[in-house]
Amino acid sequence: MNARALALAALTRWRQGTDFADRIVAEIFDLSALRPPDRAFALELFYGVLRNLTLLDFWIRELRPARVDPAARDILRLGLYQTLLIATAAHAAVYETVQLAPPRKRALINAILRRALREKAALTNLAETLPPPTRFSMPEFLFAKWSRQFGEVEALELCRWNNQPPPVYARINRLRTTAAEFLQRHQGSVLFRGSSNFVCLPDAAAALQEGDCYVQDPSTAHACELLRPRAGENVLDACAAPGGKAAYLAEMMQNGGTLVVADQNETRLERLHENLVRLGVRNTRMVRCDWTADASAFAEKSFDRILVDAPCTNTGVMRRRVDLRWRLQPVDFVRMPRQQLAILQAVAPLLKPRGSLVYSTCSLEAEENDEVVAAFLHQHPAFRLTNRFESRPFCDAIDGAFAARLELA
Repeated sequence: MNARALALAALTRWRQGTDFADRIVAEIFDLSALRPPDRAFALELFYGVLRNLTLLDFWIRELRPARVDPAARDILRLGLYQTLLIATAAHAAVYETVQLAPPRKRALINAILRRALREKAALTNLAETLPPPTRFSMPEFLFAKWSRQFGEVEALELCRWNNQPPPVYARINRLRTTAAEFLQRHQGSVLFRGSSNFVCLPDAAAALQEGDCYVQDPSTAHACELLRPRAGENVLDACAAPGGKAAYLAEMMQNGGTLVVADQNETRLERLHENLVRLGVRNTRMVRCDWTADASAFAEKSFDRILVDAPCTNTGVMRRRVDLRWRLQPVDFVRMPRQQLAILQAVAPLLKPRGSLVYSTCSLEAEENDEVVAAFLHQHPAFRLTNRFESRPFCDAIDGAFAARLELA
């Protein structure tokens, strides 16, 4: 199976089933026998098509007004992505893509792709005139929501951001190494601007294997840094899997005190355990807990600090979760705040007097961030908001994130 065939297999599975794109990558791409450069190209094709799905389908309709069956449409999506949106050897891309089709469909696929090559300038110019939801392949309801929330100019910038492949950032694990040692050992890594412990690196595989780093965006650090846990304290990470923030909390605690890491899903807890072991974290106690159902596993007033990195719509990390835009529905922006507030209400009694609680999400939505905090404070007047962080991709050039530090009297 070559790179294009692998990308087509992934795209077909995504279209036919309910699996998320990252799971498909884990189960198909990671098991592929392709060389790393070919596997990377296949991944670019798969993710690139998902990011540009509406635009690609618009071009297909322009080139072939008659009905195109789903299997042929997937092949055309791959071919048009290569010929119209990225720099590939166009005629070779057409030939290789046509070979993916059954023999009886190859003439049609070939004719459409070669017409696209001849009309490339007209097709790309036409794309610039399309409404933003089509041009940027964004659901209409979501673009309209962002336009109301941020203004249309910033909504357009957010769409452009979400259609770019993200760089790989990693947090240096200072339980195992120092920044200076990391930069020397892992050639090509560069400190992220203004940071002493986040790096951009071309290939994180070796550093990950050695436990020297954890792949995460710099935006994720702020929730932990607002919490400021110390060695000797009893700390709860209430929604800990897959473990990036938990490992940073353990590092800040110098592996001292007790860090209770909780999650409701057994599979996610297994992944959390594997990550913490690899990173050299030794001060954790793992608990399976569904906060919206039962929090009786913990005694009241038992924690000095609590982090609630709540489940959310993930709109701040849409660039990394490429099929998220096709899974979100308007009801999610009503459902998630209820769940987030329920988790906050469940953990609040576990905080000691004069303790600190940080609520965080990777959402851009006010109803999941400030409005959840306001609702919680209204119901719990003993708490007060003492600090707040927010990042917006189109302003800060990092993933979108929100964190609020709440202190108990």
